Amino acid sequence: MISYEEKQTIKWFLIFFYIIFIAYDYFFYYLLPVHILHRENEVSYDYWYINYIVLAILIPISYYLYRIGKYSLIKFVFFLGFLTATFITDLITYYGRGESYTSGNMVEVFLFLSLPLFLSLSYYWLVSIGIVFKYVFLGIILDNSYVVMPGILTIILSIMSFFLLSRFKRYVKAISLSYDKQLEGIVKGVIATLELKDPYTRGHSERVANYALLLAKEIGKLTKKEQKSFYYACLLHDIGKIHIPDTILMKPGKLTKEEYEIIKTHPVVGEEAVKDVEGIKNYISVIRSHHERWDGKGYPDQLKGTEIPLLARVIAIADAFDAMTSSRSYRAALPVDEAYNRIIEGKGSQFDPLLVESFKKVYPAWVDYHYKYPWKERIVLKEVEG
Repeated sequence: MISYEEKQTIKWFLIFFYIIFIAYDYFFYYLLPVHILHRENEVSYDYWYINYIVLAILIPISYYLYRIGKYSLIKFVFFLGFLTATFITDLITYYGRGESYTSGNMVEVFLFLSLPLFLSLSYYWLVSIGIVFKYVFLGIILDNSYVVMPGILTIILSIMSFFLLSRFKRYVKAISLSYDKQLEGIVKGVIATLELKDPYTRGHSERVANYALLLAKEIGKLTKKEQKSFYYACLLHDIGKIHIPDTILMKPGKLTKEEYEIIKTHPVVGEEAVKDVEGIKNYISVIRSHHERWDGKGYPDQLKGTEIPLLARVIAIADAFDAMTSSRSYRAALPVDEAYNRIIEGKGSQFDPLLVESFKKVYPAWVDYHYKYPWKERIVLKEVEG
């Protein structure tokens, strides 16, 4: 949802930017002096085409960033290109001519008014400081005090935008917290239902989620916000087991081939159950593919190597470790050092070799968590900082 809103905001921002920029230039440098004031433009704006060349170049660059999903970078690249082009154009247009400074474009006002839409302080400071410095440097280089006026207007607009941006960010934070609480409540309810069905796995989902989160932090691929969504998806990785008959799920002995085939359906069932849940649907590979193997002998899709999504490879190690170090109806828990050795032995066959190396680094933290875990207490979800 957030990604979609970012895409829409960027799209409409660029459309209105070009419309305002072109319309204002047409009005100020042609329509106003020629058809309203009935005189030629006072300034020889010989280098106007520089702005339009740069803005034309920015279109394919923005489109490329849009296609590869780097939506947040578009506004930064676009603004820096615009700022550089207008600064150079104004400088070579007025330098050494002694003419009054009458440049600028209403699009700069639009830039300030649109700042709160992006909820980005870094972008806010880039635009505010960038435009202020543009007029300060132009004033110094051109020795023209007139640029003080647009500079003052820029500062006023910047202050107004800051207050709006701060208010918008507070609203979004409040909504996000409310949403997180609701999602957490849903996850708690689902896990509680699953554990009533299979008491032998009580706490398994929580432990796997925490192991996986520690490993994900070690590889450094996720933002704090992404870590939270990943954590919730890990908590629900076995949700598909609700579909498995109790006679199979709690069977104390070895499963038959037919029963094992039924067990193997739980990743697909789990994926189907949460595929439309906002906040988790982008991480459903964690649920569907957590039983895939590096050598391609896993299930349900027999994915091999890097065909397996990275986060699914992460939880696969966490899931195996907890399965070995917790008791089941058919066996007792293994010692943590035995589980460690089996993970190492599975390097390159069951598990991603690079992730096994990262596992070695977080293993002490896993052991610490394992021994501190309240094994006889009810599950208490950990709050992930975001």
